[in-house]
Amino acid sequence: MVGILLVTHNGLGNSLADCVRHVLGKMPDNLRVLSVLAEEDPQKKFAEGERLIKELDNGSGVLILTDVFGATPANIGRRLCHAERVSGVAGVNLPMLLRVVCSPNKPLQEMADLAVEGGRECIVHMEH
Repeated sequence: MVGILLVTHNGLGNSLADCVRHVLGKMPDNLRVLSVLAEEDPQKKFAEGERLIKELDNGSGVLILTDVFGATPANIGRRLCHAERVSGVAGVNLPMLLRVVCSPNKPLQEMADLAVEGGRECIVHMEH
């Protein structure tokens, strides 16, 4: 089962994880959150991310989902992607996250593709 690590600003990851818990009725065992606050040392958060990856990776790898590409959480996530069996996608949203948590047994690269597809397909312009 691929592990999923949310690396986000402030409480965004916890809020997304809470929404997943609401929709599924429970928190997936393969989901963890790394929140990055403005006053925190990015190097310490990187080390925390490495620990979480080791915890999550059961041999199938870890998918990192982060919020804004180029921001501190995404930069930490991108550095974490240099580890073996770790892939990342920026621009996390709830549809993207739900898509991957409901398909945890797919291969890592397929999970990354599923995340991108889920994020894009669920962005729609709603008109009356």
